[in-house]
Amino acid sequence: MLSERRLEVLRAIVQDYVGTEEPVGSKALTERHSLGVSPATVRNDMAALEDEGYIAQPHTSAGRIPTDKGYRLFVDKLADVKPLTGAERRAIHHFLDGAVDLDDVVGRTVRLLAQLTRQVAVVQYPSLTRSTVRHVELLSLAPARVMLVLITDTGRVEQRMVDCPGPFAEQPLADLRARLNSRVVGRRFADVPKLVQDLPEGFEPEDRGTVATVLATLMETLVEQTEERLMIGGTANLTRFDHDFPLSIRPVLEALEEHVVLLRLLGETQDAHMMVRIGHENAHEGLTSASVVSVGYGAGDEALAKLGVVGPTRMDYPGTMGAVRAVARYVGQILAES
Repeated sequence: MLSERRLEVLRAIVQDYVGTEEPVGSKALTERHSLGVSPATVRNDMAALEDEGYIAQPHTSAGRIPTDKGYRLFVDKLADVKPLTGAERRAIHHFLDGAVDLDDVVGRTVRLLAQLTRQVAVVQYPSLTRSTVRHVELLSLAPARVMLVLITDTGRVEQRMVDCPGPFAEQPLADLRARLNSRVVGRRFADVPKLVQDLPEGFEPEDRGTVATVLATLMETLVEQTEERLMIGGTANLTRFDHDFPLSIRPVLEALEEHVVLLRLLGETQDAHMMVRIGHENAHEGLTSASVVSVGYGAGDEALAKLGVVGPTRMDYPGTMGAVRAVARYVGQILAES
């Protein structure tokens, strides 16, 4: 266990290095921070921190910089989540409140997160598997062709074309629409199949095949992995941190292009709990020089999806964590009201 004084020295090193981008020496620490001890004592504390792997010397005669282990201790024990100012909160509310549909909400959220944190923002679309049905619309496009529109409680809209085995008149189509909605509106997707399985029996024999085809398309829409969608923004922000990556930012950019990698990272987040993965804690080799800060968002207590940011390990963790948490809270409110 580190003493309180050495924890304070580590906190000061992290704060100075994040702010100045320069290795931190004992003299600078004593001048900038009220540590209450002499430079010699600070040097001894820094030596102990280095021996235990919390800081490192990038080259001879240089000061010290935090390691992944040092950042982890900082995040776990020393970093207080930085609250947003009133102006920042009002800006978030104003920016997100103008969204007109789910795609607009996700797009605005990505841009906002990238601007607030100056990192790469990643937002996952709400999961269909955790959604409920708001409405099912059936539109006749031709005598034997129907458009099925599924609208979720999060505002997500899924459209499918249904080629029917025969002509489907307007009246049975209207009947199917009404009966479907009476059974499935407000219900979880997982409950829908058993709620509609006997619907074809209530129609005339010549229409049952078409009703079964429409229901089969609805079932396919419910179980498809369409929730595996996300949006990325602010990738250009990484160019400001080119010197923070040992060789180049190319491995990070390549990892960001692989949505499966990002979805796996976000999937590790436990609902509304903040997750911070630092450097080598990220399993993907392209992200071993990056950090990921993420949290779940949704209407109510259950997270419907995840959002977060990716940036260098030398990031403002308190500010980033505060921004990510605040944006997630506002997006959840929007979904709850939609």
